[in-house]
Formats: sequence, C-alpha cells, structure tokens
Amino acid sequence: MNPVMFTIGRIEFRWYSFFVLIAVLLGFVLALREGKKRNVSKDLIFDMGFYTVIFGILGARLYYVLFNLSYYQHDFLEIFRLWNGGLAIHGGIIAGLLTIYLFSKVKGAKMLELTDIVAPSLILGQAIGRWGNFFNSEAHGPVTTLVNLQHLKIIPNFIIKGMKIDGVYYHPTFYYEFLWCILGFVILLLIRSVYKKRKDGQLTFIYLMWYSLGRFFIESLRTDSLMIKPFKVAQIVSVILFVVSFICFFIILFKKEQEEIVEEVKEIKKEDVKKVSTTKKATKKTVTKTKSSSNNKNSKSSKKTKAKSKK
Repeated sequence: MNPVMFTIGRIEFRWYSFFVLIAVLLGFVLALREGKKRNVSKDLIFDMGFYTVIFGILGARLYYVLFNLSYYQHDFLEIFRLWNGGLAIHGGIIAGLLTIYLFSKVKGAKMLELTDIVAPSLILGQAIGRWGNFFNSEAHGPVTTLVNLQHLKIIPNFIIKGMKIDGVYYHPTFYYEFLWCILGFVILLLIRSVYKKRKDGQLTFIYLMWYSLGRFFIESLRTDSLMIKPFKVAQIVSVILFVVSFICFFIILFKKEQEEIVEEVKEIKKEDVKKVSTTKKATKKTVTKTKSSSNNKNSKSSKKTKAKSKK
C-alpha cells in the first residue's frame, strides 16, 4: 500500500496522519454530544479534549520510542516524524488518563464522569486509527496464504490484496483490532443508552476491560510487538489494565448497591417517622376528644347536681 495520499511540492500528505485527524474530530463530536446530555459545558469538553489529545499523542510516541531506543538512537530526528507511524495506544491511554486526572483536579470536575464521556470516542478513534497502520503496511500478523485469508470470510478483498507485502501474505491484525474496537464502541453506546442508573466510572472500566481482552489475544499474532525480553509489552499491560479495571468496576458496583441500600433504609425510616407522627397526632386527637367528652359529662353532671340542690 502507498502510505502517501498526495503531495504538494515537497510536502507529503499521509494516510496515517489523515486517519488520526479523522479519529480526533469524530471523538470531539461524540464527546460534545454526550457532554451536552450530562450538562457539562462545551468549553470544559474542548479544553479537556485539547490537552488530552496533545499529551495522549506525546505519551503514545514516548512509550513507543522508549521500547525502541536501539532504533531511534541512530536517527534522533526520526522521533519527530510521527507520520511514519510509531504510536503505542497503551502509552496514549496512560498519558490521556493522567491528563484527565490532572485536568479534573484543576477544574474541580469529576474525573470518572469525564472519562465516561470520552470512552466511546477513544475506542472509536482507535478503530479508525488502525487504518493508518494498513496504509503503512505495519501492525500485521504472521505469514499466511491467500487461501487462508479468503477462508476467514470476514476480510474484504482489498485488505487481502493490501496484505501482500513483498510478495508474501500476512494476517491483517490491524483489521482484527478494528473490528474488535467497533464492536466495543457499539456495546459502550448500548450500555450508555440502556443502563441509565450506572455510576461514574463503570463505562470507563468496561472500555478498558474490553479493549485489554481483545488486545491480549490479537497481540499474540503481531510480529512487530514491543518486547521486554521474551514477553510482549502490550500483553503485560493488557493483563494489568484488565485486572485493575475489573476490580475497580466491582468496587463501584458494590458501592452503588450499598448506597442504594442506605437510601432504602432512609426511605423506610422516613416512612416510619411519618407513621409515628401520624399515630401521635391521632392519639392526641383521641385524647383531646376524650377529655372534651369527659369535661362535657362533668359539666352536665354538675349542672344537674346544682338543679337538684336548688329544689
């Protein structure tokens, strides 16, 4: 595949940069729409998105460079050529979450509410960004055959043709991740629209679990993985993210249930107080009526006694 869309003079416009730009723009649109529903100001979403995109990209690049120092130490300027690829999504996620955390502290906003707003945008952006890998002929899997790719049935012909690199066919792992992320995006939207009583953070941790699960298995096919000795970095990080997100999700869930129980107890107490108050009022009325009746009887009796004494 040709990584260059077109050129103007000596300036090259690359597919990789194009898909990153599309991912960012769509992410902003989705986040703004959700922010409006949650009564979060447009300015807050713009500011958060601006810093998160910048530091997310820087984090993704730094993460990739740190695990490829042997390559970049021979060509320092290559570090700044982002259009050639080399953004590690886990670095972007970590830097993005840290940016949102600091941003929420400065602005006095709820971090988990903000991450819930951007979670669908992020996974959609990841799906779109993978097409940049396709045009750069990177992020692919092991060698395979044309027949094997055709038998999978889910791979379009133009992708199969694009996976023939230097006369050899490879598994399009970028495409597998694209499908996984698109499915995750749909699931997050469904949860957001149906599960109205969710607590802040639950959507974020579902996203992290979903992506980590898929990335762990897809990474096992990748041939260009970042490595720590015999281990693939993305698989290690995926396991850590999944476990931490799983624990955090259920902490929020149990906390929610406890809060609901507390609310129910409060309601029951309120009802009991109302009943006691009503009973007291009824008792007071009964006592008052009894006293009044007794007084009337005593008054009548007194009158009769006086009448007899006069006779």
